[in-house]
Amino acid sequence: MQRVSQSTGLQLAELGSRIRGERQKRGLSLEELASRARVSRSMLSAVERGDKAPSILILDQIATGLGSSIARLLAEEEQGRVILLRAGQQDVAVDASGWERRILSPVLHGVEFEFMRTTLSPGVNAGAFLPHNAGSREYVAVESGTLRLTLDSTVYLLKKGDSIYYAGDCVHEFENPDRRVRCEYYLAMDVTGHPDQLRHRLAIGGPRTRRSETL
Repeated sequence: MQRVSQSTGLQLAELGSRIRGERQKRGLSLEELASRARVSRSMLSAVERGDKAPSILILDQIATGLGSSIARLLAEEEQGRVILLRAGQQDVAVDASGWERRILSPVLHGVEFEFMRTTLSPGVNAGAFLPHNAGSREYVAVESGTLRLTLDSTVYLLKKGDSIYYAGDCVHEFENPDRRVRCEYYLAMDVTGHPDQLRHRLAIGGPRTRRSETL
């Protein structure tokens, strides 16, 4: 069974309440958010009531439907010029299929940014994530292992030390193709959306590389 666990001990009822609060804050009905998140109304309703534990992928879909991130659904907003998150204070979303997502950034008022460290066990595919707001930005850097990143059906194979930027308004899929070694990577994403930034896809023209090296 897939689950989401947090180091802060967030209960399902509290998670559901936060989702409902963020939905109401945006003036969305259950049907509207379910449509945006591409989940059934019954599933969303059960999650909001605290009756059902969403997988990380479903929780991400709900966050995306809200124009936000998982981090905002798991943690309270923080204030201050300096915010220190010790390892034991960081929220960790764990999926029983063999991967985890550790959130390294605090939740700030009016800021839809998330910095995370993800670990994929050998051979694990984390699934395909929905496009974020137009103008969203994502950055990935591989710490160890191999990451197969698929952006709107175009595949990029990233090795240790490689990094990539892409517009976040695309379907993005993360997979560890190595069946012996785990993959660890960092991902920073700004999902606020910048309407003035033209939509662009890596599928057009391919990635920019340095020193003529390819991914």
